[in-house]
Amino acid sequence: MYKHYYVNDDQTKNPGLHHEVHTEAHAIELKISNKSYVGYFNSEIDAVEKAKEIYEDADGCAVCCPDAHEG
Repeated sequence: MYKHYYVNDDQTKNPGLHHEVHTEAHAIELKISNKSYVGYFNSEIDAVEKAKEIYEDADGCAVCCPDAHEG
């Protein structure tokens, strides 16, 4: 299922201190205001790969992007 994805521009807001990728719905739920649009993807793995073009340390959120979460 295609979804819109965002990367959190503030890496200090998560335990791993990296830039997390979230679905649009989860970013809204978490009230993340400092974010960059990654794109519209069918796969969270593809979204994280694209986000790594912005931030090398991008990682999927454990909650909304578990298949792309490395820790």
